[in-house]
Amino acid sequence: MRILVISDTHGDVNRALSAYALSEPVDVIIHLGDGCAEADLLHELLDVPVINVAGNCDLGANAPRERVWECEGKRILLTHGDVYQVKSDLVKLRQRAEELGADTVLFGHTHHAVFEKQAGLLLVNPGTLANYGQHRSYAVVNLVPEGITVQHFDVT
Repeated sequence: MRILVISDTHGDVNRALSAYALSEPVDVIIHLGDGCAEADLLHELLDVPVINVAGNCDLGANAPRERVWECEGKRILLTHGDVYQVKSDLVKLRQRAEELGADTVLFGHTHHAVFEKQAGLLLVNPGTLANYGQHRSYAVVNLVPEGITVQHFDVT
């Protein structure tokens, strides 16, 4: 399964559409918050499932703050990350993943791309697609029964 993972679009649906166009074909899009309106638009505009969680800037959104998604034999925690103070460190996020039995965590909030594996737990942050900082990025995650591959890409 090929997954486009985006986060922190903060109103910029055009960059989200660009990331999709650059990543095609994908089987699913995951939006990790601070852009529930963009996730809803992607769902309406594209013929691909969109799974999303709400971020700290998604006031009044109907999306949950976190989800556990099982796919291709993997248990994946989807969260924006702010409730786990991911801008400070990833300790609370790792603890939450352990509580839930997740082997992978997809999170946002920091606006910085992350790909790290610690003690069998894979942590992935696609970065941001909004006009914050120097890099606007997204990730493509490939899930296969043998494992997971992750690629980060910049978008202008």
